[in-house]
Amino acid sequence: MSGARRTTWPEPALPEETPLAGPFTRGDDEERLAAAVEASDAPDAVFALSRHGRRIVHCGGRRFTTTPRENLRYEIGSASKTFTGLLLADLIQRGTLTGGESAAALLAPGRPARTAGITLAHLVTHTSGLPALPVDFFPRALPAWHTQPYARYPAERVVAAFLRARPRHRPGGRWHYSNFGVAVLGHALAAAAGTSWEDLVTAHVLHPLGLRDTGLWAGSPATDAVGHGKDGRTPTHGFDAGGFQAAGAVRATPADLLTFLEAHLDPGGAPLPGALRAVRVPVLRRGLGRRHTHTLTWFRHPTDGGPMYFHSGATLGQQAFLGFRPDTGTALAAVCTRRFRASDPFVATAYALLFDDGT
Repeated sequence: MSGARRTTWPEPALPEETPLAGPFTRGDDEERLAAAVEASDAPDAVFALSRHGRRIVHCGGRRFTTTPRENLRYEIGSASKTFTGLLLADLIQRGTLTGGESAAALLAPGRPARTAGITLAHLVTHTSGLPALPVDFFPRALPAWHTQPYARYPAERVVAAFLRARPRHRPGGRWHYSNFGVAVLGHALAAAAGTSWEDLVTAHVLHPLGLRDTGLWAGSPATDAVGHGKDGRTPTHGFDAGGFQAAGAVRATPADLLTFLEAHLDPGGAPLPGALRAVRVPVLRRGLGRRHTHTLTWFRHPTDGGPMYFHSGATLGQQAFLGFRPDTGTALAAVCTRRFRASDPFVATAYALLFDDGT
């Protein structure tokens, strides 16, 4: 469905608007979560569901771990973009920014750049005209392709690549999924605030929502889940996003991810109410018949009862799916520790579980 299929994050393919067949039949939530964990076929898998505030968590996998799986932090890859979009929405709600600012002007005031017409709104909605990754990313990352490719492309290189980039089309004219663009957005927001990206997202998103077990850097095996390759056996390094933090650096416990999603279900009862409402509003339609709808941060698909919102993500050894449905009061956070494979069941299973919720 999306350009996310073609990026090298690697990114799980996102489902089309038609519901996908799940590995389960209708039944109680515990049975459905257990079936979803089993279908994921990963060393570790956690499916955490919240329905009208009642939480159910089911864990499984074939790897021995001394720390309970539900207490570990998991890499969520591109689902991190939902945190970045919420941060931008909050800064707009506060009047600090409008979203119409030129990213180049924030990053290098007074410097001429071909990217001067790209705004913060273009970056967050993947309509900037930037490619998925900088043109020189692959030669730079190749020596560490199987370990830490993004770590070889730090923040200063991301900014420099942006300032010399030539957009592939007029900003705002076409949707093309871009890790590069959202990474630039993070640096532009940090420049506008005069602080680091980590401090900015912590102060405006993590602390207000009470996400104490969410961070941007790898910890120890006692706190962070260990990713695995496609074979499900070979351990991978903890993901280092380099200069792409805003696009994919977040790692969090399933409980924190549910807290994040529950805030989206009930903006009026949570901190950041204006920003949480703003990121549910459709801002872009694309594709055949304009059937694909996007908000500032979420993919938005229809169901019989109303819209569902979701985003998936992956690193070199882990996958994640975040989604919520206001019509059923349901939020789902799913994570697993196996690299995405062709026809991987994980995202399709999570999507189907949220879409056809059994009510």
